[in-house]
Amino acid sequence: MEEKILKAKPGMPMLVLFILLYLAAIALIIVGGVLIDRGISAIGGVLLAAGILWAIVGIVPFIGLKILKPHEALVLTLFGEYIGTLNEPGFYYVHPFATAVNPAAKTHLGQSADVESKLGVTAGSNQLSTTGLSKKISLKIMTLNNAKQKVNDVLGNPVEIGVAVIWRVVDTAKAVFNVDNYKEYLSLQCDSAVRNIVRIYPYDVAEGIDTTGDGKPDEGSLRGSSTVVAERIRQELQAKVKNAGIEILEVRITYLAYAPEIAAVMLQRQQARAIIDARKMIVEGAVSMVEMALEQLNENDIVQLDEERKAAMVSNLLVILCGNKDAQPVVNSGSLY
Repeated sequence: MEEKILKAKPGMPMLVLFILLYLAAIALIIVGGVLIDRGISAIGGVLLAAGILWAIVGIVPFIGLKILKPHEALVLTLFGEYIGTLNEPGFYYVHPFATAVNPAAKTHLGQSADVESKLGVTAGSNQLSTTGLSKKISLKIMTLNNAKQKVNDVLGNPVEIGVAVIWRVVDTAKAVFNVDNYKEYLSLQCDSAVRNIVRIYPYDVAEGIDTTGDGKPDEGSLRGSSTVVAERIRQELQAKVKNAGIEILEVRITYLAYAPEIAAVMLQRQQARAIIDARKMIVEGAVSMVEMALEQLNENDIVQLDEERKAAMVSNLLVILCGNKDAQPVVNSGSLY
């Protein structure tokens, strides 16, 4: 169902008219009573009955007066038929029997930006208050801070991930009539989209993993490609909630970590990998320094070294350069032979 903008009458002239009619009803009651007292019961009775009747039913037209603030909308139905949506701020008059529809009005996920303003929820409270409950639909940009969930990555390692979804309602008719509750629908589809995308990636870069679907291994990972992962989650989620009249503006990863049961082991693995990488760099630097020392000694003809003395010198230099403790000098007063 497509959204239809309702052309409503201005509310202020109608309000003035209804007030004047009420004043006229009061005047009829007074005049009718006076005429009855004076013995003109026929005309007085008619005027009195008309005034009392309008005083009773005259409250009904006031129900059709609607006030909308900026970025609010009202989806209206008349006897079960969708008649249109009011989405511009102002004071309007609609059919008094038109009913506003919002199935998510009572929904409190504790995640949407409109919870406090629409549901009258006290800050820091998880209880709903029916005071100020409104059928208005917020058109503001809102944030869904989805709860952390445990998902297995492409290698089967359990990771915990949380995302924040920036969204808004762009088609009120679809949001109200195409799904049962658009807020709960968004939350459930968010969980599904996160699982579908996270299971494609490893937590850290791993060899032989294709994350793009082109059949070639790449360096994509949850930790290193968080922007790409978030964008893929946004696209996946947008495709799922399009039929609910919701636009997904942005998705951000707010929390990412290994699950507690493997966090300690993975930390040791990362530390070991860091130590190996550091040692590799140290050894490469030490070898280049030894090579440079031997070349300069040979070019400057400072000392003539045979293969055995070169091996001893290389061994000593590597021990000094690669060791994690300070070298202890030794004075050699003899000969190697």
